[in-house]
Amino acid sequence: MAKMKLVFLYHPVANLKESLKYYRETLGFEEAWREGEHTVALSLPDSDVRLLIEEDEKDLAAGGVFLVDSVDQFFKENKEVLTFVTEPVDIPPGRYAIFKDPAGNYIRILDFTKEK
Repeated sequence: MAKMKLVFLYHPVANLKESLKYYRETLGFEEAWREGEHTVALSLPDSDVRLLIEEDEKDLAAGGVFLVDSVDQFFKENKEVLTFVTEPVDIPPGRYAIFKDPAGNYIRILDFTKEK
């Protein structure tokens, strides 16, 4: 199995503006970056992991987002043993896919191949 590094905690939200206010003003998290009007990454104190809040996947539960060297290679090597709910797709920094564990938890993987 390829090496996976936790880079984001993913939290789907119904209202990005309202959620962003909560995480910044109530919890004191700082905005690290945003992608369009639906995705914001927040820096967590004393951690390299960021909180990713997004309106786009409201139907999927919260979970970890793991960095892999190549989403396409990970998918190719594991598509017969893992249950993928989203096959590899393009995202601004690279590629992205989602699979489920046996309990139904969503595990997101991404790579930064477009940044190289």
